[in-house]
Amino acid sequence: MKKAITIIGLSVILIFSHADFAQPVKVHPLWSRNATIYEVNIRQFTPEGTFAAFAKHLNELKKLGVKIIWLMPVHPVGVLHRKGKLGSYYSVKDYKAVNTEFGTKKDFADLVNRAHKLGMKVILDWVANHTSWDNPWIEKYPDFYTRDKEGKIIPPVPDWRDVADLDYSNHLLWEKMSDAMLYWIKNFDIDGFRCDVAEMVPLKFWDFAVSKLMKQKNVFMLAEGSAPELYSAFDMTYDWKLKDIFNAIAKGEKDCTAIYNHFAEYEPEKYPQDSYRMLFTSNHDENSWTGSAIERLGKYAPLFAVVCETADGMPLIYSGQEAGLKKRLRFFDKDTISWKSSPFRALYSKLNKLKFTNRALRNGDGGKMEFITSPDSRNILIYKRKKDNDEVITMINFSNFEKTFWLKDYPKYKDVMSGRIITESKVIIPSFGFRVLEKK
Repeated sequence: MKKAITIIGLSVILIFSHADFAQPVKVHPLWSRNATIYEVNIRQFTPEGTFAAFAKHLNELKKLGVKIIWLMPVHPVGVLHRKGKLGSYYSVKDYKAVNTEFGTKKDFADLVNRAHKLGMKVILDWVANHTSWDNPWIEKYPDFYTRDKEGKIIPPVPDWRDVADLDYSNHLLWEKMSDAMLYWIKNFDIDGFRCDVAEMVPLKFWDFAVSKLMKQKNVFMLAEGSAPELYSAFDMTYDWKLKDIFNAIAKGEKDCTAIYNHFAEYEPEKYPQDSYRMLFTSNHDENSWTGSAIERLGKYAPLFAVVCETADGMPLIYSGQEAGLKKRLRFFDKDTISWKSSPFRALYSKLNKLKFTNRALRNGDGGKMEFITSPDSRNILIYKRKKDNDEVITMINFSNFEKTFWLKDYPKYKDVMSGRIITESKVIIPSFGFRVLEKK
C-alpha cells in the first residue's frame, strides 16, 4: 500500500522575480503573451512530408492550444557534401525558395494563410550562420565566406562538413541576409523567425536585421541561444539549463530541489525583466541526437512537461510529443512520426488552454513563482503564480508515495485536469503524479 505523507504549511521559501534591467528589450507582439510554441518537422510529420499534408493537421494543433507554429527550415537542401539521403534542413541552398519535396510556394502560402485564419502565427527557422556548399552565393559572393590560412572556405565546425561558414565582417552580407528575411514577411506574411545558432552570428547583425524587419511588421524573434544580451533583438531565448536539470533528475543525479534552485538563481541581474525563456523537454536536436523525451525522461516526462507549461517561460512542444513520441527521428532521412492516442494530448491541451486564459501564466509579465515549503522538498515541487485575480498552484510528486497537501480557500480552486471544483482542504498528489489548481 502506498504511504501518505503530509506536506506542511503554505509558507513561501523563495520568490523568483527579475530585477530591474537597463538593457533595451525588443517590444513583444501582444499575441505572444499567452502563447505556446510548437516545432513542426515537415519532413517527418506526415507520410507525404509536404506543406499541404501538414496543413490538414492545423485544426488539431488549434485544439491542442498552439499559438505559434515554428517551421523547421523550408528552403532547398544542398546536395554537395550532403549528409544522408535527404540532407540537413540547415544546409540552405537558396534563401528565397522552398524545398520542392515539401511543395510549392503556393502550398506554403496556403499553409500560412490557413494558420492565420485559425488565429495561429507562423515563424520560420532561419539559418544565418552558414549555407550549403552549392548555394549560389559561393560563386556570386565569395567574400561572404570564412576561409582558412590557405584561402579555402571552411565549415563552422569540423563536424558540420555539409555547410560553409559565413563571414559577417562583410557588411554586404548583412544587407543580403536581412533582405532575404524581409522577403518572407513581405511575400508570405510570416510572423517571425527562430534563428539557428544565434550566438555564432554577431549580435550587431541581429540588431541591424531586426530593425529592418520591424519597419515591416512587429515580428516574433526566437534565438537558439541563452546570452542575456540577445534580448536587444530577440523576444525569447532557450532555457537549456532547465532541460539539463530534467535529464539529471531522470538519471538520479539530482532531485527536484535543483528545479527550485534553478528558478531561484535565475541570474535576474542579467536578464531583462520582461524577457521570455523557452521551456522544453525536447526539440529536433534533443530528439535526434540524445533521445526522445520519453526515452530520456521515462516516468518523469509528464511531470517535466507540467513544469514547462506552468513555470515562468513559454512552453515548447516538438512534433509528435502530444502522441507520446518514443523514437528518435532520423535527421537526414525520411522517418515518419507514428500518430496515436496518448495521455500527453490531454495534458498539453488542458494546460495550454489554461495558459491562454489565465493571466498568472502569461509570458514575461505573468505571476512570480512562489515556492511553497515541504518537509520532503527533495521529492515535492509546489509553486504558486498569481497575477491580479488569477492564481495557479502547481504540485508535482517525484516520489513513489502519495503526498497530501492542505489547501487554504479550497472552495475557490478547480482541478485543471479533471475540471472538478476542490471541495475539501485535503488534496492528494499521486505517486509520480501532479495536480494543477486554478483559483476562480
